[in-house]
Amino acid sequence: MLARPMARPPSVLVSIVGAGRVGKTLAKRLRALGWQIGAVVTRTPASSRAAVRAIGVGTPLAMGALATKEAGAAILASDIVLIATPDGSMAAAAETLARTGGPAWRGKVALHTSGALDRSVLAPLARFGAATGSLHPMQTFSGRGIPKLSGVTFAIEGNARARRVALAITRSLGGSPVLIASKDKPAYHATAVLAAGSGFPLIEASLQVLERIGFTRRRALQTLLPLIRQMLDNIERLGPRAAWTGPLSRGDYAVVASQVSALRGYPREFQRAYAALALLAGRTLTKNPKAAVSRIGRALKNSRRNRT
Repeated sequence: MLARPMARPPSVLVSIVGAGRVGKTLAKRLRALGWQIGAVVTRTPASSRAAVRAIGVGTPLAMGALATKEAGAAILASDIVLIATPDGSMAAAAETLARTGGPAWRGKVALHTSGALDRSVLAPLARFGAATGSLHPMQTFSGRGIPKLSGVTFAIEGNARARRVALAITRSLGGSPVLIASKDKPAYHATAVLAAGSGFPLIEASLQVLERIGFTRRRALQTLLPLIRQMLDNIERLGPRAAWTGPLSRGDYAVVASQVSALRGYPREFQRAYAALALLAGRTLTKNPKAAVSRIGRALKNSRRNRT
């Protein structure tokens, strides 16, 4: 049984279903910490062999082979099955795994790594007696290099036994576990998308604007990166409200209107994003959100009026 926390459990066997960016990273780190890695499943035989080489150990399997007895035996030899497939294919993977293992899932622990989904997506495995849950590291995985996991928050939910195992894995990785309710998973993951995922298109849009006015790509990056790093440092020291700078923080709504107008020659999403973020800033960062949103709205109307 896996009821107590494990710092270095060499006897525990973990299979990875979906050894992409997240699955491969977690498997590689767990292996370095003494966990035993069993089956490593990806979409194709070639990618599963590549994942095993990257992890350093494991039995490579392709998704198409999950329904075979041999693949089922390899996966179910494990105490824990970590499912790190894309969200859209997780339900299908759970159904296939359930058909393959059937009653042999009783006593196993199945955890997935989705930030948005809860344990209900693993219901086919739970019906056969598996303990089900999820653990999601609040971290970005680029697929190039191993991101920092020490000190990273891991959101955990599931039934009692699955939570205990997820806590053990998180602590072994040096993460900071936080138990959340299943119903809160979508809102929890939305914060990651707002804070990090949305940053990528915003920065890319800013780079494209700088390139349009004559900057080289390299110079545009060199221009924005110090600004972004200082912003993050200020947030860490002061918090978002105290660190907030820019025309809106000063109540300079005329500048906001002129900047929206300046984006007129770009794809309309540029203007819309600027306007939506200005309204969000007014709602979340100002002392009088109602008044700020009203002033920003008028500034945006003025920019549209000046366009005609």
